[in-house]
Amino acid sequence: MFDKLKQINQLRQLQNQIKQQRVEVEKNGIRLVMTGEFEVVEISLNPELDAKTQEKLLMQLLNEARTKIQTILAKNFAGQLF
Repeated sequence: MFDKLKQINQLRQLQNQIKQQRVEVEKNGIRLVMTGEFEVVEISLNPELDAKTQEKLLMQLLNEARTKIQTILAKNFAGQLF
């Protein structure tokens, strides 16, 4: 029973760590900040670029941020298991 409680506590700690994670990516003056829960909390656009270019870059940044967060989460989760 105590093992289950210990596991629940570890999962709560991991969940809190995930919430605190933030990733910032930038390319050509466009900046994106995403949390460990994959929530976009900030986007800065570059008014010198046309809309199509900004859309393309923003899509790339979203994918890059998602990949970075997944990597961080995988490392944190692996660290909790071992």
